[in-house]
Order: sequence, then structure tokens, then C-alpha cells
Amino acid sequence: MGSSTTPESVRTVVVGEVGELSEIFQWKGEVPRGLPDWEEKEKRHLGEELSDVLLYLVRLSDICGIDLGKAALRKLELNAIKYPASLCKGSSKKLALLNKSTTTTSTNSNFYISSDNENGATDGGE
Repeated sequence: MGSSTTPESVRTVVVGEVGELSEIFQWKGEVPRGLPDWEEKEKRHLGEELSDVLLYLVRLSDICGIDLGKAALRKLELNAIKYPASLCKGSSKKLALLNKSTTTTSTNSNFYISSDNENGATDGGE
């Protein structure tokens, strides 16, 4: 991973790694979930690039003194409040559009990460 020691130097590396990750998808167009048409070699390469991004993000958070785990959990909590399950689950509409189509709101801040890797909000009943 190299010896990048300043936030700016690591940020630069993160941007480069995200660029490499983007190149993998550049000519693929829309790909189905699970990448069923990809060869194992392609999936392995994707995993390597995803890992590079992750490792440098962890390095950046360490250099900046940010507890990345706590920050991620806090962000999930904020998103669950901002996008309540009763309005947002199963919809890709903007919250403003969802608010117009319903008269109920939720103060629930539970969230889920489902077993099929979809992120979203839920009422906690799943």
C-alpha cells in the first residue's frame, strides 16, 4: 500500500484507486447483480480493486483520527432518520416525491443490511 502519510497524499491515492475501479465497469454497461456473465478472473480483479479502495479509505480515516466504524454506523442512523422505512423501503423515488404521495411519516431510525446485500431502511420487523 505504500507509505503515504498525509491526508492529501492518501486522498490522491483513493481517487486513483476509484478510477481503476471505474475502469472495470466502463465498457460493461449495466451489469446484473452477482455478475453472472463475468469470468472468475474478472471478479477476482474487481475484488482486488475494491480492496484497494477500502484499504486506502481505512488508512485515510486512521491518518485523520476518524473511527470509521463509528462514523459508518452514525451515517446509517442519520440515513434511517432522513429516509424513513415507511416512506422509502422498496422505492428509488426521492423522499420529497414520497412525502407528497403519503400522509404518514415515521420517526423510526432502524435500518438493515439484508442478506442479499441491499442497503436500506426498515421498520425493524425483518
